Amino acid sequence: MPLAPFACHPAFSRGRRFPEPPSRLRDAFARDRDRVIHSTAFRRLRDKTQVFVAPEGDHFRVRLTHSLEVAQIARTIARVLQLNEDLAEVLALAHDIGHPPFGHSGEEALAAALAPWGGFDHNGQAVRLLTALEYRTPVFPGLNLSFEVLEGVAKHNGPVASPGWALATADAEWPLELDTHAALEAQVAGLADDIAYNAHDLDDGMRAGLFTIEEAAETVPMVDAAWRAVRDSFPDQRDPARLVPQLVRDLIGEMVDSLVAETRGRLRALNPEFPDDIRRAGAPVAAFAPALQADLAPLRAFLWRRMYDSPEVRAFRDPAVRVVRELFAALADRPEELPERWRARGQAADPTWRMRTLADYVAGMTDRFAIREHRRLAGTSPMPDEGLF
Repeated sequence: MPLAPFACHPAFSRGRRFPEPPSRLRDAFARDRDRVIHSTAFRRLRDKTQVFVAPEGDHFRVRLTHSLEVAQIARTIARVLQLNEDLAEVLALAHDIGHPPFGHSGEEALAAALAPWGGFDHNGQAVRLLTALEYRTPVFPGLNLSFEVLEGVAKHNGPVASPGWALATADAEWPLELDTHAALEAQVAGLADDIAYNAHDLDDGMRAGLFTIEEAAETVPMVDAAWRAVRDSFPDQRDPARLVPQLVRDLIGEMVDSLVAETRGRLRALNPEFPDDIRRAGAPVAAFAPALQADLAPLRAFLWRRMYDSPEVRAFRDPAVRVVRELFAALADRPEELPERWRARGQAADPTWRMRTLADYVAGMTDRFAIREHRRLAGTSPMPDEGLF
């Protein structure tokens, strides 16, 4: 299928910070996707928290499986809208690559620890990983990804008015036009993230026993309507375990349909001829229809109350914050405990550089490695000995 005129075409990419000869087999965005997949940071997502900390169950989502699900949704939407599928896919795969151990709990701890030195946020850390920390060649730092990929990772949630130090540093080295919206592929990837976690967190919450499908349906009209439709479609099937996967599929389909319809309407009104027309539109072009936005609010509120802020999940949240906070403090006091290559990087005279280097090291840890290192340095651990899920 030919690309729409407002899609990002790899032949017209703004290029890479460090020029490279083209690949004989892949275009620029396919090459970027492969570099992300082969990166160490991407592999570490296998053991990083999505909602549940270091889950014992094999069926709960982690950052890696969530990223793969977002990529599948983003690629489907990109195909329907005649966007560049490879670009949408790499943005979806990389969107969470900067998360520290324990997800938002770890981010909270690092942001507090690094407050005197510019703070911490996972989107900025993602760009830092891709531009500075990952080394796949001795020729240049980072993965040397295309402008469109770095722009999309930085701005998939919209323009960045006040970038933190990590994103500001990357932007100073190679401007990413942080005051504009990203190209449409990035906007689609950002909303594919919303679609994935709204539907899949509902699934994981039921699987963990935090609530039943009946409880969700009683509270969330969107879920109630979808659940009734599933039961009506399969009147002879009474086992919720057989029906819930269909419910999740239907919810994803409903959100995707709304996104495609609303985005097409906005494209007709804007009539863009180039990707820059999307960037300079002054408002998002990819969006859910207003009616669906209203329907999603009760679902998000329910998931917050019954899942993200549930006693079962909170039982891990405060200990996770403590692990990261105490681990950072211990390594700041005893830098000799750092691995050799990190110890060498952290010996700079500038205290800001030392603390940011330490944050880079801690942010790259998986949940289990952070727990293990904290226990090694502290002799004990605040984390529960056994998982609840």
